[in-house]
Formats: sequence, structure tokens, C-alpha cells
Amino acid sequence: MRRWRRTPVKRRKQLVDDFQQEDGPPFFILSLKAGGTGLNLTAASHVIHFDRWWNPAVENQATDRAFRIGQRNNVLVHKFVCQGTVEEKIDALIAEKTALASELLEGGAEALLTEMNNEELLKLVSLDLNKVQV
Repeated sequence: MRRWRRTPVKRRKQLVDDFQQEDGPPFFILSLKAGGTGLNLTAASHVIHFDRWWNPAVENQATDRAFRIGQRNNVLVHKFVCQGTVEEKIDALIAEKTALASELLEGGAEALLTEMNNEELLKLVSLDLNKVQV
């Protein structure tokens, strides 16, 4: 897989144009950051987040690349979360942030990671052995 930053701008445009064609590639893999910046991917019918991000706005922006003017497909968004891992804790944190923002400002407030005390931070990043399934 190529790193998007290392892909020349002209080549990026060609890759996106190829994906947008009816007979183009069946999938397009991008990092969350690359997928969240200035792309129109209206040929997409699925968005899959493999790597969760602390800030829900970053994920939403990447998802919105498929929800653009000209989109004719229903788009399903998938987020992979394994029980007992840091991803599960990130997922819970995102849900808390989203709920807090909705309650307080309808879309503006975020609880900052730097505002957590040591105990909260350790709880967030520690593996929950009770939830790990073998």
C-alpha cells in the first residue's frame, strides 16, 4: 500500500478518478487522515474504519468523503472494535464525547484527553482481561 503523502498529486487524482469509474477497482484503501481530506468518493457504498481515532470529527470527516453531492448509493459505515482492547475504550470515549457535545452544545464540546487524571488515563489504555475472548 502506498503512503498517500508520498503519492504525487497528479497520481492521487488519477487513483480517485479510476475508483470513481463504473469499471474501476472494487475498493480503495486510505488512511483515516488521507481519507478525510478533500476527496469525493461517491462510488463508495461502504466505508470501513479499521483504525479508530480519538476525535469523532476526524472519523466523521473521513466518512463524509462518500456522502457527497452526486452520491447515488446507500453507504454503510463499519467500525471494527475488539472487546477488551484500546479500540473498545476509544469507541467508548468517542460515544461519551459525542453524547457530551450533543447535550451541551449540539456539536461543539469535546472532553480533552489532557484533562484526564492519571487513574482515568491508565484505565483508558489498560487491557481489560475480563473482556478478552480467546
